[in-house]
Amino acid sequence: MTIPTTTLNNGVTMPRLGFGTWRVGRDAVATALETGYRCLDTAEMYRNETDVAAALAASGLDRAEVFVTTKVWNDHHGRQSTLDAFHASRRRLGLDVVDLYLIHWPAASDSVNVETWRALEQLYADGVVRAIGVSNFSPAQLDVLLDACDVVPAVNQIELHPARPRVAERAHHARHGIATQAWAPLAKGALLTHPVVTAIADAHARTPAQVVLRWHLQHGILAIPRSATPERIRGNFAVADFALTSRDMAALDALGA
Repeated sequence: MTIPTTTLNNGVTMPRLGFGTWRVGRDAVATALETGYRCLDTAEMYRNETDVAAALAASGLDRAEVFVTTKVWNDHHGRQSTLDAFHASRRRLGLDVVDLYLIHWPAASDSVNVETWRALEQLYADGVVRAIGVSNFSPAQLDVLLDACDVVPAVNQIELHPARPRVAERAHHARHGIATQAWAPLAKGALLTHPVVTAIADAHARTPAQVVLRWHLQHGILAIPRSATPERIRGNFAVADFALTSRDMAALDALGA
């Protein structure tokens, strides 16, 4: 099954559907890779970068086939601390080059965010990361980086799903060529019993999770669902061989109205 890709603002291509690894270990990551996921999202804070590395090494996949994201945690903001945190993450991942490196959460201080971003710009210039971005940044916080720095973030990873569609944020990202990536795309399971979602799922003979993830893909949103259950990992991946109708999309869009 072929998952669509997005070309980031620097020309790097990444799968639109990835596997989130928050609170999952090596076995779940291995199942995701066996299923066909080729985008793995981890973070320093998840404390599982070594599990991701082990699953990736055991998969037999060529390094170029898998897009790996990790993130700098809040207690490592600032230039040198961020550089040190990145290289520690890179060692744990066993990678020469990380595909995407993100600031996990913004600091309260704009100046600290700028300092941290300049460290990411240095890593990007050094060629040890293919793309850089942020996570959980507001439009105003993004504007500070855009005004003060040289490299436009490639991605902003935010909580996003039909009940919280973040329309204004998505529009802001689009104006600046920033890809929107959704964490908690299934609303931590809260949407999976919603009658609108289940009715659309029944009409397509699909699971509610597949319907919600398909909504993301058709809006051009990157998504990183997570699960530790093999059946759900496999089910969440099976979203490239059907399409929602315009009426379906409108009904799901209305959940966030």
